[in-house]
Amino acid sequence: MAKEDGITVKKNEDMPEWYSQVIIKAELADYSPIKGCMVIRPNGYAIWQKIMDFFNERIAKMGVSNAYFPMFIPEAFFKKEAEHAEGFSPEVAWVEKKDEEGQKLALRPTSETIMYDSYSRWIRSWRDLPLRINQWCNIVRWEVSDVKLFLRSREFLWQEGHCVYETEQECDKEVMMILEEYRKVVEELLAVPVILGKKTEKERFAGAKYTTTMEAFMPDGKALQMGTSHNLGQGFAKVFGISFLGKDEKSHLPWQSSWGFSTRLIGAAVMTHSDDKGLVLPPRVAPIQAVIVPIIFEKTKDAVLKEAEKVKKELHDFEVKIDLREEYSPGWKFNEWEVKGVPVRIEIGPKDVEKKQLVLVRRDTGEKKIIKDSEVKMEVKQLLDDIQKSIYDKAKKFLEESTVKVDNWDDFMKAIGKRKLVLAPFCGEEECEDWIKDKTGGATSRCIPFNQEKIAGNCVQCKNKAKFWTYFAKNY
Repeated sequence: MAKEDGITVKKNEDMPEWYSQVIIKAELADYSPIKGCMVIRPNGYAIWQKIMDFFNERIAKMGVSNAYFPMFIPEAFFKKEAEHAEGFSPEVAWVEKKDEEGQKLALRPTSETIMYDSYSRWIRSWRDLPLRINQWCNIVRWEVSDVKLFLRSREFLWQEGHCVYETEQECDKEVMMILEEYRKVVEELLAVPVILGKKTEKERFAGAKYTTTMEAFMPDGKALQMGTSHNLGQGFAKVFGISFLGKDEKSHLPWQSSWGFSTRLIGAAVMTHSDDKGLVLPPRVAPIQAVIVPIIFEKTKDAVLKEAEKVKKELHDFEVKIDLREEYSPGWKFNEWEVKGVPVRIEIGPKDVEKKQLVLVRRDTGEKKIIKDSEVKMEVKQLLDDIQKSIYDKAKKFLEESTVKVDNWDDFMKAIGKRKLVLAPFCGEEECEDWIKDKTGGATSRCIPFNQEKIAGNCVQCKNKAKFWTYFAKNY
């Protein structure tokens, strides 16, 4: 493979260019001729499909059903919940033509309003609750013109769950339950460590009572919000006329939750694990988990290809591909599959056939191992499990080493300047948070972690009494 076909910049020297090259050359996504939009290629969508399959299985056990609602939302629906409307107004894209009734229509930036109009007709009695619905769909937010593949674009894919409950206690319980399921998706599937916590009042979802979040920290020193789960309270129910007849024969307002994550998860995994050679993928989401590269010479071609087919058959429980292309050299193929992030490469040459052996190469470290061909299934399974664990452990170590705990403004500023994730005592006031963002050139609160240590001092910035420890960082 020629140099221009591989990654031409180093991760630690020009991360934006490196990231773009990895995404494009691994054929995960491409830029679109439409400003601010992207094209998700089959390799990228295959990762999204694995995320969907994993999460669908989890939420099905919770009684959540998938559905689909229109992407067009009447302007009047936004106006029903004032805070929600104000929060999303800068990002809303409007359709030029009005509907038959003269209503202005928006392309959904989120679906609370269109879904809750239906909920007002579907819910009548306590027997209709809890109502748990999720949809996989596209979202349009007119906030950027320069797309950052998977991380920020005007249109993206996501899931959004919207549930309705009789009581606040039920709602609170499932807000946290979903956040834990999100953690499993990100840590167990994508091998990206996250911090769980609650958003500050300033960062709370518009219209929610409170917002919980999971936050990751990228190698370039920026935080990335990976998913949120909200208790919406009773505000949306009130303005959309959602009520139910309770067991006491009286009318009640229900409690609601909403939760979502997006294709941003793919970008986070790419940025966290990949290296100067190209893509590194967690085996559990890799479209191809192992690639077999036969070393072909004319005299031994048949024997080597026969062994390659035998190995593929033995590995039927995994996603395996044989690279049968003869127009490229083995070395060229090795480099291409490294760029594309296949976790395990299996090399088979004529001498390997003679000795009844195989060569396994792991993508994350480049380490080679010669094994008996009879042990390939066991060895590949063990290797894939080890890669999954190793890349998570490496990312976890980076997160821990990048986190700095401070109790004064000078140390806070030094840590932010070094692109660290900073844990500091905070008063929780919006005015103070705005001041911090301004003075640091963009650092925002990421979350108030659930596991709070006792706090007795003052806010790191305003010197008023601190309410809780809070993570701050610059972010995507």
